[in-house]
Amino acid sequence: MSALIRYQLALLLRSQRWLPPFLAYLLVLGTGVAGDQPMMDCLGYAAAVLVPVTAWYARCTLTADPPQARACLVAAAGAARVQLASLAAALVAGLVLAVLEVVAIWLVCGRTTILAGHEVPWAQAALAGLLAAVCGVLVGVAAGALSHRPVLLRGSYGILAALGLSVLALVVPHSPANAAVRALVLGSQLARVRYPLAALAVAALLALLAAAGTAALARRRTE
Repeated sequence: MSALIRYQLALLLRSQRWLPPFLAYLLVLGTGVAGDQPMMDCLGYAAAVLVPVTAWYARCTLTADPPQARACLVAAAGAARVQLASLAAALVAGLVLAVLEVVAIWLVCGRTTILAGHEVPWAQAALAGLLAAVCGVLVGVAAGALSHRPVLLRGSYGILAALGLSVLALVVPHSPANAAVRALVLGSQLARVRYPLAALAVAALLALLAAAGTAALARRRTE
């Protein structure tokens, strides 16, 4: 399985499909993050943006192979394993962005909360932001898995489906991505660190179910 994941990551890097989501993420962060803004608010904003960006990475890994090459890979390794490896590669790409984003915001922002004179420890704020970012990555993987093959056989609908699921994941009040972002924003307003552990657990469960379900569907459609 690790060899398949390395193959998908190498394919993602060599094809340069990693570049458009990365540049889009930098552009969106550049418009929403500034040094005079609170660190926790910026971390919440960045975690939210990771949802559609990771869903984009899932699209990149799920559609990286030409149909003939994909068929050969499925015949050699199995449809379920190929599906899981593709999603795992998207997860790795999203996690790399999550770590880079937290480090960058930590270095750029001058204060931690929106309340003047009420700061929280920087390390605790960064940890809360990292947990929220991982939550966003997991939700993005789930959205990407449900928006492309084998769930949707027509790739033309994949982008709209991924965008729609990402927006829903961010605006629905009880979704893990919404809860994680809200925890950071409220923590900034109250000058209190709120770790989104429950949201992270739910996001991990959703990503696991989406990966397992789409892998089972991929196996069934190749039988």
